[in-house]
Amino acid sequence: MIIATKAAIATSGGVVITGGTETTVGGYKYHTFTTTGTLSVSGAGAGFSVEYLVVAGGGGGANGGGGAGGMKSGTLSLTDGSQTVTVGGGGSGYANGTGSSIGSTVTTTGGGRGGDGNVGGPSTGGSGGGHYSGTGAAGTSGEGNKGGDAPGGTNGRGGGGGKSAAAANVGGNNGTNGGAGAEWPASSGTYYAGGGGGGSYSGGTAGVGGIGGGGNGSTGSGPVSTSGTANTGGGGGGSYGISSSKTNGGSGVVVIRYTA
Repeated sequence: MIIATKAAIATSGGVVITGGTETTVGGYKYHTFTTTGTLSVSGAGAGFSVEYLVVAGGGGGANGGGGAGGMKSGTLSLTDGSQTVTVGGGGSGYANGTGSSIGSTVTTTGGGRGGDGNVGGPSTGGSGGGHYSGTGAAGTSGEGNKGGDAPGGTNGRGGGGGKSAAAANVGGNNGTNGGAGAEWPASSGTYYAGGGGGGSYSGGTAGVGGIGGGGNGSTGSGPVSTSGTANTGGGGGGSYGISSSKTNGGSGVVVIRYTA
């Protein structure tokens, strides 16, 4: 992900944009919001086109993996004035993530929590959480995908959905991997909004987090499950049993970029 280096104040053809933190990479200026802040624009006239990324907070992992936070990217015309940029937080083990937004223009949905025996089924979200004994939860159209199913009689748990792919369904004692996230910008090698891997019971193999910050699942005898990575919107990894520790989803991020 883009690492902020200094307070943002950038000029392009008389347009002044402030807010977040700013880096220049590959001929583009980036304003990166890792916490909620204000985006201000002056000198834009009829509008100044920027590219954007908005990723919500990922859902928490329970037995099933947490779904990734909803992710949107595209182009946006900024006009003079100020607006709030909201960066959503990751959900705890029994909670969805919260949404991120640029004003009221671009909004995303927090990732759905994974399901387990304490709270029941998984929740829908930007991407849906994985199940421990049933059908994985749905994602939001244009933002993410469905969590993995775990049919009755299996001891694996479904992973959470990701921006680019749904999590696979369980076919035995192994947890399934979280759904893959998506790359932004194109060809950058940086991914966001990966689903959390599902946990496993009775000696199976746990699922790993989807590319884009998804946390790994755990088994009864293996490493503990991991939370989603901060500022990626990754879902939290699932656990093997209802008494084990739950994980948090990764917080979201908002980025705009334009030609330097």
